[in-house]
This record gives sequence, structure tokens and C-alpha cells, in this order.
Amino acid sequence: MSTRLRTGLFLTAALAVAVWFARACFQLPAFGTARHPYGDRAVRAALRHHTANVVSSVNFDLRAIDTLGEESLMFAAVLGAVVLLRRARDERRTGPRPARVLPPVLLFGALSLPLALVTGGYVVVHGGLSPGGGFQGGVVLATGLHLGYVAADYAVLERVRPLAVLDVTDAVGACAFTALGLAGLLSGAAFLANVAPLGTFNTLTSGGLVPLLSVAVGIEVGSGVIVLLAQFLDQALEVRSRDAS
Repeated sequence: MSTRLRTGLFLTAALAVAVWFARACFQLPAFGTARHPYGDRAVRAALRHHTANVVSSVNFDLRAIDTLGEESLMFAAVLGAVVLLRRARDERRTGPRPARVLPPVLLFGALSLPLALVTGGYVVVHGGLSPGGGFQGGVVLATGLHLGYVAADYAVLERVRPLAVLDVTDAVGACAFTALGLAGLLSGAAFLANVAPLGTFNTLTSGGLVPLLSVAVGIEVGSGVIVLLAQFLDQALEVRSRDAS
């Protein structure tokens, strides 16, 4: 594709976005008004769908297609990093140097790692009930796992980090979100329309598809961040040029 053609496509898309953005801005409520139609609709939708956390109701219900786009971007970024950082022909893998860790740091990491993983899982599962959700909980899970590297060494992290499994779960999480959306179409409704029982308000099984979508995002984000960091850590600690001394 030539530079002129790429520039033309960009300017066409930018013009379309600018027109729709300007049109949306002119239809916004006046500044300082007490009328907030979007907020009112969000609260009503959350109560109607038995979702205790209005923010999760917005992310996984009112604007669930946007969330699908964000999750897809995350998946594409991880895939791109894996492809770009793969080992080249002139590179070789070497074992990381053992690190010297002070006993208090090792003890802190050993106690904090399971606590961080449990907290991350709690944030993902309770996304429909309290602040949090799949994105936040997934990042907590990924960073919590890396306490094994901070408090011990890279060899410990490699033992508790099954990359082959995480590569699969990253794709499974992304596909699960799309499959839940297609369930709405198969039921005769719209894409990502709720097809699950609403349950009892303020319980783990309430909110219809909201908790399921939160878990799918948590799996994808947690696995994706771990795989992404693995590529950078491998490059920094294990991959060496064959002619390097």
C-alpha cells in the first residue's frame, strides 16, 4: 500500500470520526445542568438487570461492544509482542543468573503471592457486586504472580508460570466474550443481549451475563499480561546473541 493511499484512508476515516464526534458534542446536555440522561439510564439498566455495581453494568451491558473492542486490542497487542519478540536465528536461550534475595524479602513474597492471587480472583468474580471486574482483577492476578520473581528469582517464576497453558487461556478468554455475545443473536435478540437468568440482586449469580463477561475478561487480561511480561523478561534475562561473549 502506497503512502498516498494510506494517507487518503486515514484522512477519510478521520473526517468521518470528526463529523460524528462534533455531532455528538452538540447534542450533549448544557454545562452545569441537573439533567444527566446517560447516568439515569445507566442506573435504571443496572437495577433492571440486577447488577449491584453500576460501573460493571455499563462496561459489560450498556457498552459491552466497546469492552469487546478493548479486549480484542489487548489480545492483538499480546499477539504482536509474541511475534515481534520471538527468538531470532542468531539468538540463543541461556539460563538466568541466580539472584541473591534477603530472607525478609523472600518471606514477604512467599506470604504475599497467594494473598495477591486470591485478591485478584476475588476482584474478578465480584466485579458485578463491588468496584473491580475483569480488567482490574486480571492485572492484579498477573502482577501478583510476578512476586515470585521479585522475591525469589526468575527460575521460580518460570516454574509457577505455565506459558503454554496461558497462551491457550488468553485465546479462550477472548473467544468466550465473543461467544457470550453470539448467544444473544442465537436467541433472537441483539449481540451481547442478556440470555442468562438475572438471579437475586446483590448475589454472585445476579446480573445475568455481567459476571460471566467479567470472568472472561479477567481470564484474557490476566493471561495476556503474564504472556506479555514473559516475552520482555525472556529477552532481558535469557535470550542472548550467539556471538555475544
